[in-house]
Order: sequence, then C-alpha cells, then structure tokens
Amino acid sequence: MFSEKLIQRLKNAYTVTVLTGAGISAESGVPTFRGKDGLWNKYPVEKLATIEALEKTPKLFWDFYNWRRELLATIKPNLGHYALVDIENYFEEFTLITQNVDNLHLDAGNKNILELHGNITKNRCTNCDDLTQMDPKESGIPKCRKCGAFLKPDVVLFGDPLNQNILRKAQEASSVCEVFISIGTSAEVEPAASLPFIAKGNGAFLVEINPEKTALSANADEVINLNASKALTHLTMILDRLR
Repeated sequence: MFSEKLIQRLKNAYTVTVLTGAGISAESGVPTFRGKDGLWNKYPVEKLATIEALEKTPKLFWDFYNWRRELLATIKPNLGHYALVDIENYFEEFTLITQNVDNLHLDAGNKNILELHGNITKNRCTNCDDLTQMDPKESGIPKCRKCGAFLKPDVVLFGDPLNQNILRKAQEASSVCEVFISIGTSAEVEPAASLPFIAKGNGAFLVEINPEKTALSANADEVINLNASKALTHLTMILDRLR
C-alpha cells in the first residue's frame, strides 16, 4: 500500500504536515449544507452563509446554522481521525491543517491544529471579535454579552477573508515539513489548494490519500487511492513497527 521510499522518509522525518478536507469527515456521516431532506434547497447556500444574511434575516441565518449544529452534534470521529492522533504523537513536529469546521479532529484528540475555515462549535462577535464557545441551551438570535452585537458562528462565511494569522502558520508549516500528506480534499479550493505545492516546492515528499483522482494527483510523489480511515489505520501500524 505504502512504498518503501515513503516509509523511509517517514522513518527519518522530524517534521510532518497534514491537510484534511471533507473526505475524512464524510466517513463519519457529516452531511452537506443542504441535507438529505432538501430543507434548504430553496435557499442558495451562497446567500444564506453570508454576513449580509445575518444582518438582513438573522432568524433565517441562525435557523440554518442551528440546523447544521444539531446534525453535527450526533457525529463522532472515525478511525481516520483517531489514526491522525497516533500519527501526531509519533513525530517531533506535526501540524494538522484542516478545511473542516466540524470539530472532529479536536474531539479525536489532535492538538496542533490549524482550522483554516474556523470551527462551528464556537461563536464570534461581529463587532468586538470576542470568541466564545457556543451555548447549546441558547435559542433565538445570539448576541454578544460584551457589546450586544450579533454573534456569528466562528466559520468563514462566503465573502469572508481567511484568518491571516492561521493562514500564515499553515503556509509556514507547509514550507518547512519533510513530508506533506493531503487527505480527502479536492485540492481545488484556494488558498488551501496551494499548500501541497508550497511543501513540494520546498523539498517535501508529497503524499495524497483520496479514493478519487484530484487536481493534486499528477503532482504527488505518492498517491493512495483509498479512503482515509483505511489508509491511515494502516499507516499507524507501519509507524508502530518503526518505533
């Protein structure tokens, strides 16, 4: 499954960076924006998930995000998530960059995480930028306890810029790693799509784990066409033998 060349690179590696996308969470059953019932099909997500929607139709905005949060509350990390915890513990320097907002990497136990698109379990004030954990008992339209302004989920909405500090750290982790592993991402959404190329351009061994061919596949040093849980579980067994 994994080449001897990759195994040797991992055996000698001090610094490893991993990028995850929707594919790893899909194995846990994380639903899409619209859901199977089609509840939100009549509302374009590109218009719902915006700061303008919060300002103009705050109830509709929060109905949508509370619906997403209720669905995610029943979702648990899968074997792929837990395998990444074991992999993090193996290397001296490990950075997990994720495009997912579902909190599953934190639930599984990973520590050094960069959440490029935020975390849906937290709220951020639209005025004073105060960050708080969401209150599951709170209903209605939440407002900041400090300044009274609207709260929004701490996720990147359509039209929002990414957190530049987090993006900078992700780029730095990509530029210094010896092995870069892209897992379950289409490699089409920028700026995350550029991170594997930053790594490869600085000499990293580039690995892709994805059951389907992506825009990254032709540039990867090694492509594993399996789902994340199967591939990563096997990888942890290899690392255990190397210890």
